[in-house]
Amino acid sequence: MLQDRDQETTREIGVGPWPGGPAAWPTDECYDPELLRDGDRRNVTDEFRYWTVDAIVAELDTRRHPFHVAIENWGHDLNIGSVVRTANAFNAAAVHIVGRRRWNRRGAMVTDRYQHVHHHPDVADLLAWAAGEGLPVIGIDNVPGSVAIETFALPRECVLLFGQEGAGLSDEAVAACDAVLHITQFGSTRSINAGAAGAIAMHAWISRYADIPQQ
Repeated sequence: MLQDRDQETTREIGVGPWPGGPAAWPTDECYDPELLRDGDRRNVTDEFRYWTVDAIVAELDTRRHPFHVAIENWGHDLNIGSVVRTANAFNAAAVHIVGRRRWNRRGAMVTDRYQHVHHHPDVADLLAWAAGEGLPVIGIDNVPGSVAIETFALPRECVLLFGQEGAGLSDEAVAACDAVLHITQFGSTRSINAGAAGAIAMHAWISRYADIPQQ
């Protein structure tokens, strides 16, 4: 028999106040006194419980992966937040918003606080920055002439560029990319949600280059 939904126990997120009260608090500067006092209900890994945002960013900076993520923002795409959240999960070097400066942060679930986010007014500005850093720009879109990401040797240091939902990459972006890749599909739909495509492409990089912890 299924348990009544109203009787289900809700899983508690995070941790409560540091046990033992102020006298037992750790003294390392990475810890936030307010979180130690009130508890830490943020969506962070156990490693960073009770840490300040600045301390978390500083630690992530010591081990960021050398790929960047860029996404075009011409229509205030709701998927941008999802892409930022995934970039944080895979510890990308930075996220670059191309086009409109304002973007919908709801899907990011505040992970943008831990991720370096830069703005470029147009594709040309992003390309100029990437050229200055010596980074190839790899577009991700299902367009004629694109190559299957499963068969392509992703560069270790690169920029993964995504278009907005529906429209995909702009013609300017497609023409300027060093390569354009598509995600191989086997069903009836022609395209994959932009947020999902971002996650798949970033994981393709992770599968190739990241040091995977042995459990």
